[in-house]
Amino acid sequence: MTIAANKDLLDIARRIGLEAGALAARRRAEGVEVAATKSSIVDVVTLADREVESYIRGAIADVRPEDGFLGEESTGSTGRSGLTWIVDPIDGTVNYLYGIPQYAVSIAVVEGGADPQQWNALAGCVVSPATGEVFTATQGGGAYLGAQQLQVNSDVSLEQALLSTGFSYSAETRMRQGQVLAGILGRVRDIRRAGSAALDLCWVAAGRLDAYAERGLNPWDHAAGALVVREAGGRVGGFDGDAESARFLLAADEALAVELEPILRDLYASAGLI
Repeated sequence: MTIAANKDLLDIARRIGLEAGALAARRRAEGVEVAATKSSIVDVVTLADREVESYIRGAIADVRPEDGFLGEESTGSTGRSGLTWIVDPIDGTVNYLYGIPQYAVSIAVVEGGADPQQWNALAGCVVSPATGEVFTATQGGGAYLGAQQLQVNSDVSLEQALLSTGFSYSAETRMRQGQVLAGILGRVRDIRRAGSAALDLCWVAAGRLDAYAERGLNPWDHAAGALVVREAGGRVGGFDGDAESARFLLAADEALAVELEPILRDLYASAGLI
């Protein structure tokens, strides 16, 4: 795909993302109702999650009927064009449920299917309805917050690094992740846990965080945000040169990522998480 073609895809993602974000914000103002739980009693899906995803899926199908689709709240489809839209209708659902403004609509389009170790991300958009911020990126075209081009923080020492992370919906896994947190907390500037992987990644790209690391992410959690980081000059990946996956994701400037990765790998191994 050319840069111009990627921009056309981004224009679609941005338009639909803004419309979906406005819908999510309206439903938040009206009051949020839990529709179901998923992996545990704290892993919730709201009626708004389902409504927003349905809206996004229909809007994409109207203009790109040959493309595949993978969303958090519905069954996927492969399509016939070789492109797949990876969508999280409300990333940060628990924040959304509680009225915490750290939630986002995340839309990416990739060459390939639903496996982040195989796909090639072309364009991504992350909309923060509560703040009005829109983060965008295209492969080879840079990363932006509105009209401002983004660049990850560089030349950050480990002890000065502000690191963000997240936790599993499984109580047992969270306890193990707490061991990792205890092992890294004294070696960095501080830790943040905001509750939206998509926004955490965009904040690394914007220099609001120096690094973000998490285990257990799904493809829709990071598809758009990872592209934003890469196009802002950062590195995103898993352990030992692997692509990012549910096993692990680390996003940071290259030098900081090289320093952090072996430390986190040892801590995750000690905690029985890898």
